[in-house]
Amino acid sequence: MSEAQNTQVIKDAYAAFARGDIKAILDSLGENVVWQGVIGTEGVLPQSGVRRGRTAVAEFFKQVADTTDFTAFEPQTFVAQGNIVVALGRYSAKMKPSGGQFSSSWVMVFTLENGKVVDFKEYSDSAQAIRAYKGVAATV
Repeated sequence: MSEAQNTQVIKDAYAAFARGDIKAILDSLGENVVWQGVIGTEGVLPQSGVRRGRTAVAEFFKQVADTTDFTAFEPQTFVAQGNIVVALGRYSAKMKPSGGQFSSSWVMVFTLENGKVVDFKEYSDSAQAIRAYKGVAATV
């Protein structure tokens, strides 16, 4: 697929997330997708760590819904090269378990094959997310 087509797959997935359509996101994934959300929060946030396959990614989205109330989620810029699409944006959220809040820029990297996401990695201010999850005031 072209870079423009790959970028559209990712834009469509973000639009699905905005409307709460997790099934549409899961349908955009390859069967053996490798998904690594919130890198740097492993062992603290339930939604962190490496997941393999659509069923595991569905669990990721359930854990996000159970723990995180987004007040803003804004993909802003998309850069594509070959089968890789990089999205840059910002989000703000309140962590449901603690009530702690955080706001961070993020970078999400998608690798696609035949129009399906086969690899995903999310980079953000993981320290701030951990503090919010634990209910510790941010020092930033």
